[in-house]
Amino acid sequence: MADPVGRKVRLYGRVQGVFLRQWTVNQARALGVAGWVHNARDGSVEAHLAGDEAAVAQMIERMRQGPAGAHVEDFTIEVVDPEAVEGFSVRL
Repeated sequence: MADPVGRKVRLYGRVQGVFLRQWTVNQARALGVAGWVHNARDGSVEAHLAGDEAAVAQMIERMRQGPAGAHVEDFTIEVVDPEAVEGFSVRL
């Protein structure tokens, strides 16, 4: 099995107050992606994704669309070291 990859994703637009964090948790768990998601002070949503490269790439594609009610206007992706976390959760 290949080493896990890490990505920090930040989503901008109508992304807070639209169920995006819990939706992200559900999607990540379904794909076997570990990490966390939280609302940033600037109104964006930030997530750290870690896992199999294909699963992380699929998670990023899903996040670009977001759940119904969200409107992702822009996003950034940064390559980072995968954090040693298990599961996926919302950070407050």
